[in-house]
Amino acid sequence: MIKVSFVIPTLNAGLVLETCLKSIKKQTVSSKEYEIIIADGGSTDNTINLAQKYKAIIIQNPLKTAEAGKAVGVKKAKGTYIALIDSDNILPTKNWLKTNIDILENDSSLIGTEPLFFTYRPNGGFIERYSALTGVNDPYAFVTGVYDRQNYINYKWTGLMINQTDFEKYIKVELKPNTQIPTIGANGTIFRSKSLKDNLKSDYLFDIDIISYSLSKNEKSLYFAKVKQGIIHTFCESSIKKFVRKQNRRITDYYYYQKFRKYNWDKTNKFGSIKFTLYTLLILPPLFDSFRGFFHKPDIAWFFHPLACFITLYLYSIAYLKKILKISNIINRNTWKQ
Repeated sequence: MIKVSFVIPTLNAGLVLETCLKSIKKQTVSSKEYEIIIADGGSTDNTINLAQKYKAIIIQNPLKTAEAGKAVGVKKAKGTYIALIDSDNILPTKNWLKTNIDILENDSSLIGTEPLFFTYRPNGGFIERYSALTGVNDPYAFVTGVYDRQNYINYKWTGLMINQTDFEKYIKVELKPNTQIPTIGANGTIFRSKSLKDNLKSDYLFDIDIISYSLSKNEKSLYFAKVKQGIIHTFCESSIKKFVRKQNRRITDYYYYQKFRKYNWDKTNKFGSIKFTLYTLLILPPLFDSFRGFFHKPDIAWFFHPLACFITLYLYSIAYLKKILKISNIINRNTWKQ
């Protein structure tokens, strides 16, 4: 019986995929109890060879994007639970998977689990460390409070007012209909398979949309476990160029795929863009947060924060102008690589 289906979208992910797959193979859960599904968007590097080496199930993702890859992977999955893993994720401990399964099997009210934080590695690239320190890949999420990973500034996992109950191994979170919800759903999030499949009504799986759609359809609260463990997200290592490229893809996709989305950020977070713009342009707020974080957890990576904010604000502004002028184009995935 397949208990867990790992769904990993890939596109020329050869530089990072093997480390991810190795960490899965090291899990204490028997390999007979899980399957690894690689939803590939047409890789031309060694991604497929690596997937075959680790006996993964390889399926094609003709739409190429990570969200489309997740969708085709979920539809193929046989597991009771589905783990959404990115190719640049690493499971940090051997009992990572078992901990999540035990929590889900002991509390039937939970629809899923998610790591409480990004694992901080002192020897990781400075942008990887920045992401682990702030709990975000996109500083916009931190500034506007919709983040979903614990940071070293205020030690919170979200800036939203959410009902939560603290247990020994996890925090039980109540997500209510018609309220703003954090960016739960990626980098090690595990869903009950039925919950995902019942609410996947598109060729794209936008993580937060699944939760939003389920909340609006059932009009009752959903419960999630923020598990007191991490996940490694190598993200951009130490490459500012890669950070710009990934942010540009994320932001361009955000505006382009709005027509497919169930969750409207503009309506649920009306003043977020204004807040982020003022925060960034005034310069002092991001500097203050950098120093505040450095005081709690000394690392020079904190001082990437003001630059990350400026890069993100610039890319959001350009993408928004293109949308207004109706000249937006989707990112060309043919040359994409991790």
